[in-house]
Amino acid sequence: MAAESPVESLQEEATCPVCLEYFTEPVSVECGHNFCRACISQCWEGSDTAPSCPQCRETVQQRNLRPNRQLANMVEITKRLSLGAAKGARGDRMCGEHQEALKLFCEEDQTPICVICRESWAHRAHMVVPIQEAGKEYKVGNSLFPIFIQKQTQTERQKIVSEFQQLRQFLEEQERLLLAHLEKLDEEIVRIQNENVSKLSEQISHLSELISEMEGKCQKPASEFLQGIHRPGQGLSSPYLQSVCVRVCVLHVTLDPDTAHPQLVLSEDRKSVRWGDTWQDLPKNPERFDYWSCVLGCEGFTLGRHCWEVEVGDGGGWAVGVARESVGRKGGISRSPEGGIWAVERWLGQFQALTSPETPLPLSRVPSRIRVCLDCDRGQVTFIDAGDQAPIFTFPPGSVPGGRIRPWFWAGLGSRLSLCLNWGCRGASVSA
Repeated sequence: MAAESPVESLQEEATCPVCLEYFTEPVSVECGHNFCRACISQCWEGSDTAPSCPQCRETVQQRNLRPNRQLANMVEITKRLSLGAAKGARGDRMCGEHQEALKLFCEEDQTPICVICRESWAHRAHMVVPIQEAGKEYKVGNSLFPIFIQKQTQTERQKIVSEFQQLRQFLEEQERLLLAHLEKLDEEIVRIQNENVSKLSEQISHLSELISEMEGKCQKPASEFLQGIHRPGQGLSSPYLQSVCVRVCVLHVTLDPDTAHPQLVLSEDRKSVRWGDTWQDLPKNPERFDYWSCVLGCEGFTLGRHCWEVEVGDGGGWAVGVARESVGRKGGISRSPEGGIWAVERWLGQFQALTSPETPLPLSRVPSRIRVCLDCDRGQVTFIDAGDQAPIFTFPPGSVPGGRIRPWFWAGLGSRLSLCLNWGCRGASVSA
């Protein structure tokens, strides 16, 4: 097999690995590979898993796309080289200035020109004839063309050398940047590993002290041993035991953009949602709410106890709570336990529990931050004022049936909801 020409090698480097065409608006992902912006967006569209590079399959951040302007310039250079090579393959003699076929001959300047040169000020007033006629009359083919072709070849050679030198400098710079990035990643990995080892050693030391303390208490009479316990079922009062429990049970609740109503605007970190001024052009997927301006949390729960807090502010209408995974998304839904939703709401100045579609239960003062506590094992949802820990309302045990349950939010005109503090604990309560 014949070796690839430099132009063919350059064409391959300027080709998107997804659409197999020249790059259009090329962007770079974290792993260093390049794609057309439209191609990589289409590859990631509708995926339920974390986005990954189509070329090396490394997991990357979907929004971390960097425009590659140098690669875009290289594509334009490649296109011009390819065009010149294609025209040269057809046997056309080309104008070095306009890249057009030399079909005319200027009798005054005694040189071949193209149709664009003919209209320029340099040749507009000159006598011009078709080059075939000039060849017969002046024998251009035996005298002038060899010299002209030699000059054209030298000019093209200089252009190619210059463009490949620019490309070589670009590739060397890209190599330097990528190697520097990899070096920083290695340093960051080593730093994180050292921090984790240090934290783990500290925790092991604390646990060793705790074990020694427990062993010592086990040797004491029962009356002295029970002094370290609050009440039955609560566990030891050791601050370290409580801090370990909180760390183990951390749960981050985020908003699911695939379910968000087109009128809702999610923050970049998907921790807050507000009513938008315009209707967004979003995919009409089956998961998206299209009538009520609702959005679900990404997380779903089937077992254990889970809590999260929502800052609701003091404006607009809103509702927070939980919903079945299978809750209706299209058209007018019943925002009540009958429709698979357990929530509290502020609407038209009234604060109420959505116990039924027709007769919501009025509640007292409106809190600025609400803690939602879901007990999957008991089928119960409790709402607490996170400011003073006062209970707001509880859907009693057995109200929430089995199945996957997800956080649910409704944001009306002028409202904004923020997930300000999130935690949960599977199979045990959390205290700090």
